[in-house]
Amino acid sequence: MALKEDKIMKLENRLVASIWPLLRATLLFVLTTGWAQSNKDQVVDLSRVPQIHETTGERDARMQWFRDAKFGMFIHWGPCTVGDREIGWGRQANRPWDINQHGPRTDDPEYDHYFKRFNPTKYDADAWARLALDAGMKYMVLIAKHHDGFSQFDSKLTDYDIMATPYGKDIVRQFVDACHKHGLKAGLYYSTRDWYHPDYLVGDNARYDAWYRGQVEELLSHYGKIDLMWFDHVGGRDWGKWRFDQLFAMMYRLQPSLLVNNRAARFCGPASPEDRGPVAPEIVRMTDGDFDTPEQQIGMMNLNRDWESCMILSPTPQGDGWSYRSAGKTRSLEECIRMLASTASGGGNLLLNLAPDRFGEFRESETAIVKGMGAWLKKYGEAIYETRGGPFKNGKWGGSTHRGKTVYLHVFECPDEALRLSALPQRIARARIFPSGASVTVAQNDKGTEVRVPLSQRDPPVTVIELTLDQPVPRGQQIEF
Repeated sequence: MALKEDKIMKLENRLVASIWPLLRATLLFVLTTGWAQSNKDQVVDLSRVPQIHETTGERDARMQWFRDAKFGMFIHWGPCTVGDREIGWGRQANRPWDINQHGPRTDDPEYDHYFKRFNPTKYDADAWARLALDAGMKYMVLIAKHHDGFSQFDSKLTDYDIMATPYGKDIVRQFVDACHKHGLKAGLYYSTRDWYHPDYLVGDNARYDAWYRGQVEELLSHYGKIDLMWFDHVGGRDWGKWRFDQLFAMMYRLQPSLLVNNRAARFCGPASPEDRGPVAPEIVRMTDGDFDTPEQQIGMMNLNRDWESCMILSPTPQGDGWSYRSAGKTRSLEECIRMLASTASGGGNLLLNLAPDRFGEFRESETAIVKGMGAWLKKYGEAIYETRGGPFKNGKWGGSTHRGKTVYLHVFECPDEALRLSALPQRIARARIFPSGASVTVAQNDKGTEVRVPLSQRDPPVTVIELTLDQPVPRGQQIEF
């Protein structure tokens, strides 16, 4: 009897679960898109959106953890790993009204059904967080939904999510809980672009626009503190198809201290005479977000705009490998340490992508490299964390970071024992190898600065030299090398 009642209860729960997404989507469409259609040129209240109203001091306070962190973990993962395909881009079907293979949405009869075999029984979010700490990382960003439309969380707005897999447990919840437990900042990646959803860029896009904002609302409502939203393009090249004002107003209402990257409106128009572009100048400032995101390259030195380079740890020969690919080859420890030093000295962060396999485990070569980076940071972290880029312009030779009156030279290459730099306005009171304390000789005049680094004191892959100045480095000071 109890077994029969249990079956009935399960059937009832399944029925409710199947109906609720339709009801919620319908409600969102009526309330949101109906308003949008009758008020297309009106902008909702954006008083909570900091990119528009905050002072420099308020922005500095909001961005401080990000600027201090320097190093984070990116995680691309999903059912695509079942077929050893690249996430999103490995889906062989039309990309509706998007950048290539465009046209009406079509299916990939193999890729679109990988979720039925996705059962990552070895997924351990706690172990992932511990690995991030061992690597010296300060934040983590997990794919919640990629271009392929699959949701790694328990979404009430779709059946194409983690709850429909054999695994049947919320990946995002475990991830965010682990970040909170271990004191890591929690970030979620969300692709507004969606090549699976039947309403994506269809007609005026109002149905999809309301639907995806509903998913973002779920992510920012049900998992506690979310520190960062990492969007990845919209497609369509038409501002009239998106209500970014409603998106940002909702996000900051739910998460007032949230940081947002610069891709929430990327690939928008104007693309036709009908599309007049953003309805207000503040929409542009708002959707520019808080930081830029150079991809698969270390960003150019920029001390005026926050940025973060996202890099694949194990790229394939073809250059992809954001998600697990058996052909991926892990970068060397030397290369990864230099990438971190280059981003920090250039004024940015490094978001290093790791790719779990179909079972939820990282390849051993990746864990070895990031633990090696953590060991390096235990020794040299003072020259990375809580510093700012400059004052010397970085390049092939290396770069510099600073904090107050202290400048750290991160030297990659030095043709002889003398490192020749441009003139520094401040006087160098002391120079030493960091952290050993071994003295180095400095010659300084109004034509330049020469730091002699004995070959015996070199410490590949990065020799760090600490300069103590008589005055602090001014904000944004940049001196040509």
